[in-house]
Amino acid sequence: MHKISTYIYTFKQGIINIGKNKMFSLASVATMAACIFLFGIFYSIVGNFKNIVKDAEEKVAITVFFDEELTEGDIKEIGERISKRSEVKKMIYVSPEQAWEDYKEKYFEGNEALSAGFEEDNPLANSANYQIYLNDVSKQASLVKYINQQDGVRQINKSDVVANTLSDFNKLLGYISAAIIIVLLLVAVFLISNTIMVGINVRKDEIAIMKLIGATDFLVREPFIIEGVLIGLVGSLIPIGILYFMYGRIISYIMEHFIFLNSIMKFLPANQIFKTLTPVALILGVGLGFLGSRITIRKHLDV
Repeated sequence: MHKISTYIYTFKQGIINIGKNKMFSLASVATMAACIFLFGIFYSIVGNFKNIVKDAEEKVAITVFFDEELTEGDIKEIGERISKRSEVKKMIYVSPEQAWEDYKEKYFEGNEALSAGFEEDNPLANSANYQIYLNDVSKQASLVKYINQQDGVRQINKSDVVANTLSDFNKLLGYISAAIIIVLLLVAVFLISNTIMVGINVRKDEIAIMKLIGATDFLVREPFIIEGVLIGLVGSLIPIGILYFMYGRIISYIMEHFIFLNSIMKFLPANQIFKTLTPVALILGVGLGFLGSRITIRKHLDV
C-alpha cells in the first residue's frame, strides 16, 4: 500500500517533468488541444446534422388504407396490432370524415361553396387510414412487410427513396465520424508518447541512480503517467472552453445572416451539445494522456 506522501511526490515529479520539457510539453498540449478542438467542431457539426436528419425522419410516415368492407372497429383492431411493433413511434387515425375535411380545406380554399354538393355523399368514404411514424426510418421495410401480412389492408403508401436516403446518410455520418476520430486519437497518442519518451531520455541517469538507491518501479513510472494525464487534461480543457464560447456566437451569426435556414434547420442549443461533449472530451484527453505514457514507458523504460 503506497503512502499518501508517495502519491504527492509522484504528482510533484510529474509536474516537474512537464517543466523540464517545456517545449515538448507545450507542443503536446497544443497538439492535444488541436485534436480535441477539431473533435469538438466535428462533434458539433455531426450532432446538428443528426438532429436535422432526425427531424426529417420524424416527418416521414407511411399511410395504410383498408378494404371497403371493414368496419371502423376492424380497422382499429388492426391498428392496435401495428402499434405494438417496435418500429412504430406514433400512429394517427384519419377517419373518412376527417379525410374529407382536410381535403376541402386544402383544395377548396376560397371556393367552399363548390364542396357543398358533397355534404351527403362523402367522396372519401373509403379512405379511412393510419398515418404511421417510425422510430427509425431504416426499419420501414420490415414494418411494411408486417403490415402487408394483415388481412384487410388494401394499400400502403410509402416513400422508399426518402427512407433509403435518410438511412444511407446516417450510415455515412457514422463512417466519417469513426474515421476522423481514429485519426485524431492516433495523432494525439503519438505526440504524447514522443513527449514522454523525451522525458525518459533526459532523465535516464537520474532514473538509474534512483533504481540503485532502491526506488520502486511505481516511484519511477508514476511521474511519467502523471505527466501524460496532465498534458491530456490541460489539452482538453482549453479547446472545450474556446468551443463553448464560440458555439453560441457562431449559431447566432448564422441564423441572423442566413435567415432562410430558420425554416429548414434547427440547431441544437449549446447546453445540449456540451452536456455530452465536455465529459467525452475530458475522458478522451485524460485517457489518451494515460495511454500514450503507458505505451512509451513499456517500450522505453526498463524498470
